[in-house]
Amino acid sequence: MTRKTAILVAGPTASGKSATALMLAQGIGGVVVNTDSMQVYADLRVLTARPSPEEEAQAPHRLYGHVDGAVRYSSGAWLADARRVAREAWGQGLVPIFTGGTGLYFRALEEGLADIPAIPGEVRARVADWAAAGPERLREEAARLKLPDAPGDRQRLIRALEVFIATGQPIASFHGQQQPALPADARIIRVFIAPEREQLRQRIAERFHAMLGEGAVKEVQRLLARQLPPDLPVMKAHGVRNIAAALRGEISMDEAAQGAINETRQYAKRQMTWARKFMAHWQWATTPDEAARAALGMVS
Repeated sequence: MTRKTAILVAGPTASGKSATALMLAQGIGGVVVNTDSMQVYADLRVLTARPSPEEEAQAPHRLYGHVDGAVRYSSGAWLADARRVAREAWGQGLVPIFTGGTGLYFRALEEGLADIPAIPGEVRARVADWAAAGPERLREEAARLKLPDAPGDRQRLIRALEVFIATGQPIASFHGQQQPALPADARIIRVFIAPEREQLRQRIAERFHAMLGEGAVKEVQRLLARQLPPDLPVMKAHGVRNIAAALRGEISMDEAAQGAINETRQYAKRQMTWARKFMAHWQWATTPDEAARAALGMVS
């Protein structure tokens, strides 16, 4: 195996990515590197489906739960951390195995990121108010500000507006400024796990109910006790808003669970849409075992 081999294991939420990565790490001598924007937060081990302490003891794991929930951790910060972890792994003769569900992180690994300055809170709040008023309001403000090349996607339009207001420059002007974590001479093995649709929907439901039995409600209670700003990323993790509403007595816990399950299923659908657009050239598999075999076959 070459010194700079890296394995990328992606897939929608609840597809079995962590199990695949652990199998690979144990089989070839690897380091499992978190590639999920929510699993970085220390506050939510259960609700973000981070590997358990028992699983982490079976192979080295990096970038899991290393960020406090009060921090607005960015994709740029993650990329810098991922670059450092990859170099450390290679220096120890290990293979970094990047696994998670954040498509942008995987793209950044190979293509880099725009080095965009931090967006002031008041700018985020202003754009959030426009977004709350509906997509037409966002488009009106983009036209008023003469935003160059306004994207059609709602989330990308919000981000483009934030950057333009904060910096006076279109977001495209920042593209390519932050270097990728994986160098051009690295050997990259890419595997995407795509379970059958109904099976994935069922797994999402079963996993959330299991989370409720494993302490997810107490996690949310502890998080709410911190009285963090509601726009922080950790406060937007799937299930937090729903469980919080149940704790306030606004809905039942059963209603909270169903709402969180529905939101997670919609998220999985968006992840699949992203993958079909940006990961069609990867090796696709339907199960963790199949994905692990495919990756091992490419390693050997």
